[in-house]
Parts: sequence; structure tokens; C-alpha cells
Amino acid sequence: MATAAAKRKPVFVKVDQLKPGTTGHTLVAKVLSSKTVLQKGRPGAPAAGPAARPTRIAECLIGDETGCILFTARNEQVDLLKPESTVIIRNAKIDMFKGSMRLAVDKWGRIEVTEPASFNVKEDNNLSLVEYELVNVAEE
Repeated sequence: MATAAAKRKPVFVKVDQLKPGTTGHTLVAKVLSSKTVLQKGRPGAPAAGPAARPTRIAECLIGDETGCILFTARNEQVDLLKPESTVIIRNAKIDMFKGSMRLAVDKWGRIEVTEPASFNVKEDNNLSLVEYELVNVAEE
């Protein structure tokens, strides 16, 4: 009898299967580009509690053979998502930012750099360029 804590085998998804408001994605992706969008605090500054830790956020365009999406990398994640590297992203979630999807990994997820993938990224299917509108569904 399997215990409730038994690990589920990860189900790998493709980029074109990602949908707004979904979580728990595991995928293999190539990093196409990385652009730092926020850098707060500076290394070597006197530490005054957790607020003094430098914050780095980068938007990384990642993708596979089905499409690409912007990944929001935070702090040490930025160092893992270097252009040209291939990563396995575990337990990622979709965040909505200004009506478009971003992939992100919080403290429950993990990013691993892996062997270079053999696929070519389908760059003309960028899911982060699709704009979604929040529609309130009236209940009958």
C-alpha cells in the first residue's frame, strides 16, 4: 500500500499546454535570453535584517519545440537561467502580469540546469505575447 507522501512521477508538459491560473508544471526548456528588470539593494551593504538582502528579478525567455514564454527568475534563479542553457523547471506556476502569462517558480519549486536539449525552440509562438482579459462569469 502506497503512503500518501509517496512522490508522484512528474508529468512533463510542453510550453503550449500552459494556461492562465495553473500550477504544478514540470518542463524542460532552453533559455533564449535573460534581461534583468529589477535590482534592489547591493551586495556588500551592511546587513540590517532580511530586508537588506539584494533582490534581483530577471525576465528570461524560455521555450521548447512547441513555443516560448517569459519566466520570472528571482535572486539565485537568475544565475541558473543563463542564455543557451537548458533547464528542468519543477512545480512552476503561471502568474498573470498585465494580462499576459509569466512562468515562475516559488519556494515550492525547483530549477535544475541539465544537459543541452536537442530541440529547437519555436520562437514564433510566444505565449507571453497573448493578452488575456479577465472575464467575470455571471452565475445563473
